[in-house]
Amino acid sequence: MEVSRLWSFRTSYLFIAPFLICFTLFIVIPIIAAVGLSFTYYNGIERPRFIGWSNFQYLISQDLLFLKYAIPNTFKFAIIVGPGGYAAAFLLAWLISKLRGSVRKWVALAMYTPSLTIGIAMTIIWLPLLSGDRIGYLNSILLKLGLIDVPKLWVTNPDLLMNSMIAVTLWSSMGVGFLAMLAGILNVDTTLYEAGKIDGIRNSLQELWFLTIPSMKPQMLFGAVMAIVTTFKTGSIGVQLSGQNPTPSYAGHLIVNHIDDYGFIRFEMGYAAAISVFLLIVMYGANKLSWSLFGSKEE
Repeated sequence: MEVSRLWSFRTSYLFIAPFLICFTLFIVIPIIAAVGLSFTYYNGIERPRFIGWSNFQYLISQDLLFLKYAIPNTFKFAIIVGPGGYAAAFLLAWLISKLRGSVRKWVALAMYTPSLTIGIAMTIIWLPLLSGDRIGYLNSILLKLGLIDVPKLWVTNPDLLMNSMIAVTLWSSMGVGFLAMLAGILNVDTTLYEAGKIDGIRNSLQELWFLTIPSMKPQMLFGAVMAIVTTFKTGSIGVQLSGQNPTPSYAGHLIVNHIDDYGFIRFEMGYAAAISVFLLIVMYGANKLSWSLFGSKEE
């Protein structure tokens, strides 16, 4: 009976087949391979050699670069950029939704474009802006205003590099999560606002808290998941800004940089896979937190 029922929906399976095939090839299989390699010593040339939990034991007890720099830097970066970018995306989406006509479209486009052009903008805007000499735009402005006495090394000073990374990433964080939240706000049933005014809603903040946010939880959840994924997978920003790999005094060394170091420089693929699995577990925990905040019981 079940087989015949499955066969009766065979046409539907053709429509989901492209996604299912791509998801299996590029998501499921690589994750299984990474988990498998994390229990081996593999240098990319010799056959993988099973070593059990040794990679994970070394990771959490002896890898000083990971414990001293990669983890603290990543969590500092993620805590500021993740919630900060998420809150900024929601606030901008809410403010843009108050605009009318074509102005809304052009402002939304202006906010979204930086997320598409981060590579180009890095070369044209941010590197000249944060240059550490007197002709760097930011230093030049601050010197003329008398706010600093000597030029600041924004991207090569270990004390300033993380702040520069956070600023650039926040600037480029208005991606698909921002568009999803804007769409969610614009598609809230307007009759809810009318009913809210009858029930005692007196200002825009009450309207936002009691009506808008509860009505767009799916978009809020999607935005949170995208913010988490984008934040934790960011790694090249410090290298691009400073022009050094590793970054000065490991000030911008994130978990993704640690994976690249062991995987593509040292060719210790098994250990790099173990770090990847650790990062996957952290991202899974963060996503579960997002589901608990914005997901519904039915979902």
